[in-house]
Amino acid sequence: MVSIEEYGEFETSWCPGCGNFSIVKSLKTALTELDIPPHELMVSSGIGQAAKMPHYMNCHMFNGLHGRSLPMAQGMKIANPEMTVVCVSGDGCSYGEGGNHFLAAIRRNLDITLLVHNNQIYGLTKGQASPTTARGQVTKAQPDGSRSEAFNPVATAVSMKAGFVARAFSGEPEHLVSVIKEAVNHKGFSMVDILQPCVSFNKVNTFSWYQERTYFLKDHDPQNWLAAMAKSEEFGESIPLGVLYENDRFPFVLGEKLAVHEYDNNDLKAVLQSYL
Repeated sequence: MVSIEEYGEFETSWCPGCGNFSIVKSLKTALTELDIPPHELMVSSGIGQAAKMPHYMNCHMFNGLHGRSLPMAQGMKIANPEMTVVCVSGDGCSYGEGGNHFLAAIRRNLDITLLVHNNQIYGLTKGQASPTTARGQVTKAQPDGSRSEAFNPVATAVSMKAGFVARAFSGEPEHLVSVIKEAVNHKGFSMVDILQPCVSFNKVNTFSWYQERTYFLKDHDPQNWLAAMAKSEEFGESIPLGVLYENDRFPFVLGEKLAVHEYDNNDLKAVLQSYL
């Protein structure tokens, strides 16, 4: 049986009170309860405070470019389909710079899990509006308020009939653990949009703001696409938490495991010579 200590304890650079602390602990707990050892886990990330998370876990990891966490995660899965692959990054990285990769990953449906730390602000670069910042919200970079409509990631994913779409809150760690476990167990692309307060740069969407508005889904059928679409549009005075949508789309079929594929140096040399 895997123990949570195997995933290690690390000093972080996160602000005291940041929702990321709860998320990393919840992920480690979920992996432990699923009995997935560190050497069978690959974690990819992009750029941002959330993207530092792989540095605080004892496992295989890759910290890449801004918005490019999903392509790396898909490459990891293609190279070694036997590995559990989790992609972590923030709302700016996943829905802004990486928005095109987000859409492509839903369509491709590789068996990977995307965990988005959604604090509705750019935290690493000191507080400008992110794709999920509400229209009119004042930030350090938008003193007159954000002029763009907020992007709704779960509605987008449900509308595209992604395999597994859920929302969780870092302030509800037990629920978060259970949702992560469901996401990892799902065969195909799964995403969990995790609401988490940025205590330094977002003074609107605070811990209490989320706590007062979030509620757990009950008597909701995640197989019902129309019901899922209705719930995915619900955000503001009330915010549903749980699995909004799930289907049994057949995951992308992978071929030979590239991690053990042998190649001939002479063949490689011939390919390189062809470019001269």
